[in-house]
Amino acid sequence: MFVHNFVHEETYVHTMSSDLGGDTMQTKLKLTTKRGLFGTAAALAATGFFALSGMASAEAVSQQTYDKSDLILVTTVINATNPYMASWIEGSKALGEKLGLPVEIVQSNGSSQTELAGIQALAAKGKKIVLVTNPLAASDVPAIANTVKQNGGYMVVWWNMPPNYEPKDVGDNFVAFGTYNGVTAGECGAKGLIEAMGGKGGIIALPGVLDSTVSQERYAGLLNVMKNYPDVKLLDTQPANWDQAIALKTTQQLIAKYGDQIDGVWTADDGMLLGAYEAVKKADMIGDVKFSGEGAYPPVIDLMVNQPDGDVVAASSFHRGYKAAATGLLIAYKAAIGEINISAMSADQRHGQYGIDCVTPENAANFQANGGIDPAWLDKLIADPFMDLVGGAVEAPKS
Repeated sequence: MFVHNFVHEETYVHTMSSDLGGDTMQTKLKLTTKRGLFGTAAALAATGFFALSGMASAEAVSQQTYDKSDLILVTTVINATNPYMASWIEGSKALGEKLGLPVEIVQSNGSSQTELAGIQALAAKGKKIVLVTNPLAASDVPAIANTVKQNGGYMVVWWNMPPNYEPKDVGDNFVAFGTYNGVTAGECGAKGLIEAMGGKGGIIALPGVLDSTVSQERYAGLLNVMKNYPDVKLLDTQPANWDQAIALKTTQQLIAKYGDQIDGVWTADDGMLLGAYEAVKKADMIGDVKFSGEGAYPPVIDLMVNQPDGDVVAASSFHRGYKAAATGLLIAYKAAIGEINISAMSADQRHGQYGIDCVTPENAANFQANGGIDPAWLDKLIADPFMDLVGGAVEAPKS
């Protein structure tokens, strides 16, 4: 494994969306189910699986393919300190080990220019790029796609993509875009938070980066839920760049401004939740403020289950960085070696959403033993890279 740090400082910001309907938040948050079929290759062919899923049979595929030795696996992260990003790196490395290929890691360090420079440097080495990227901003994607296309490689993008910019329109080199339903996730946190506040009070919101598809979706989820609670006021919204330390500092500034008007803190991910939690605790307000996040990171699950400062963490949504990274990298890899026929992929496979769970104190113990990667899950993924696909594109938030 090689880690690239191309240092250049820039600042970006992020927003979110969502809405929660229904009486319980303990069920799997899914849309229409589209799962792969399991069994032997002969059985899959007999059921028409290859044609339906885009998985290639012995027939020729439409795109240019390569020998495994001609490929370089690449994964990008916004930073390596956020627990989700660390899990993303872990998933990329685990898949690389299974495939017998090293993984190059590009850290953007909060800079779109650093991110692109890292990918371009690897593209210039001569091998064909197999890329999974969690780009800093949606606007980064066209330049990344152009780099991969010029290289002749293949990529899968997670989380962020410009509006009306689709893999199928860009071409085969942009194999797929994947996401979790940010609106639903934002609603999960918002409903749990507001219910824990008794349906009234003041909230501060910490999105991630403003030019981020998923941040916008999660924030929209918060606003959707707030429509049903007229006694809840959104005091302030300050992006915290998916960074625990920035969330700590930002929350301290908001505490200085709003003081005991703050009854709840909504965050776009659990890393920022942990920063806000620390700030509130340092201000001796911890028993009076509720929190919600996204990602169900192990420290947040532990706070829900063990409640060292009381029942203050109200909700989060469960998915893992390793799942997104390994899924995306595998789809790009299978396209590169001809095991996925891009022209036969369904619309949902090229732009799809994957399943998550809403986690509350009532069900948090079910998610506590969630460290590491289950080898059986990785084996199942290699057999069917679309096994966790649950639907197509998430409807864009309305401004």
